[in-house]
Amino acid sequence: MLEKLLLPEIQELIANKDEQTLRETLNRWPPSEVVALFSELSDEDDLAAMRMLRGPQRARVFEYMDRVSQQKLLASFSEAEVGSLLNEIADDDRTALLARFEEVDQQRMLRLLDDEQRALAESLLQYPEDSVGRLMTRHFVSVRAHWTVQQVLDHIRQHGQDSETLNVVYIVDEENRLIDDLRIRQVLLARPNQHLEELLDQVFVALRTTDPKRSAVDVFRQHARTALPVLDAEGKLLGVVTIDDVLNVAEEAATQDMQKLGGLEALSEPYVTTPLMTMVRKRATWLVVLFLGELLTATAMSYFEDDIAKAVVLALFVPLIISSGGNSGSQAATLIVRALALGEVTLRDWWWVLRRELGSGAVLGAILGLIGFLRIAVWSLFSDIYGPHWLLVGITVGCSLVGIVLWGTLSGSMLPFLLKRAGLDPATSSAPFVATLVDVTGLIIYFSVATLVLTGTLL
Repeated sequence: MLEKLLLPEIQELIANKDEQTLRETLNRWPPSEVVALFSELSDEDDLAAMRMLRGPQRARVFEYMDRVSQQKLLASFSEAEVGSLLNEIADDDRTALLARFEEVDQQRMLRLLDDEQRALAESLLQYPEDSVGRLMTRHFVSVRAHWTVQQVLDHIRQHGQDSETLNVVYIVDEENRLIDDLRIRQVLLARPNQHLEELLDQVFVALRTTDPKRSAVDVFRQHARTALPVLDAEGKLLGVVTIDDVLNVAEEAATQDMQKLGGLEALSEPYVTTPLMTMVRKRATWLVVLFLGELLTATAMSYFEDDIAKAVVLALFVPLIISSGGNSGSQAATLIVRALALGEVTLRDWWWVLRRELGSGAVLGAILGLIGFLRIAVWSLFSDIYGPHWLLVGITVGCSLVGIVLWGTLSGSMLPFLLKRAGLDPATSSAPFVATLVDVTGLIIYFSVATLVLTGTLL
């Protein structure tokens, strides 16, 4: 990579304060490569290099940075530098940035904007935090249906330089209501004297300002678009959302789901900037819940204390039994949560999923049960660790594994459906939560099977 090859040279330019050469070099690079370079430099060198960038280039580089790097730079800049930067970056990126600050800091930064940009920023910040309105930009190209293709092209040349995307042209009426949209390819291939109304089919896909951000991800995926218009309740075109912002939403949603599946509350900030006590609180809540759940395991064990005293060999397989059920449940929960997130299955598919997991759980349980039985049988050929009734012990373990793995699979697959039906996030059915649930019930299944098989011999 270019930044790797020139890293020593860049550091030398900064050390020698050769601002002219540094400025010429960095302003020629793509913004993504400048950001990659910054990750190799110290914070002091980052600041020095950032100040060498010209306005548009500096704004693009800043937009490519992660949250932590952005906040470090803003903290190091003077108010004049912060104001200049906030006026230059795209309005959707600026909205996302300002939303991360407390009210006092947010208002202070808004005062650094010029009047036009401040009004725009305040209007976007009025939308709910989780709405599409927070993602949109007001920079787009709109035209009228009675225009000719040549008029449209002239309009794009005159006003398109500030547009977020030129892949799509939006056709509006006199009241700014969206009539249709056209791919730029359709415009370029049409005759110059042809009117746009001859090209329209009035079939388009649009988002609403109040739509949840996650729903925008599904719409983009379904229709394979790079940009979508955003309308208000009256159908007026207010802005557009582009694919880069939607990818950020998808990444953030996937990160939160992974954190919840890991058994903690989703973090609202990156890991490196989350305060220690906030991290402890986010993790402690679920740990306490899971700990209290595991106490039920001790209760279940105490209930079968007499059976364990009579047949100590049963205790040898308790970790094997409960871990197998927990693992199968965690697998099923992970698969179903992800399938629900991607729209591969819906609530009405629960019966189909139940039958599918019933079959897979039975097969998986049979595989583990057979392995468990063979393990006991083979060991009994060379030792008497399992006693004279090793065959019954093997049957107990094998049958228990079938039942526990089957139960774990069904629990893990159905719990996300129950949570979603109750209006909760299916990702809350985390792997540790499912494992804890199956641990308790698995012990009951195990010792119940042992009672049936071993009564009259070991019990």
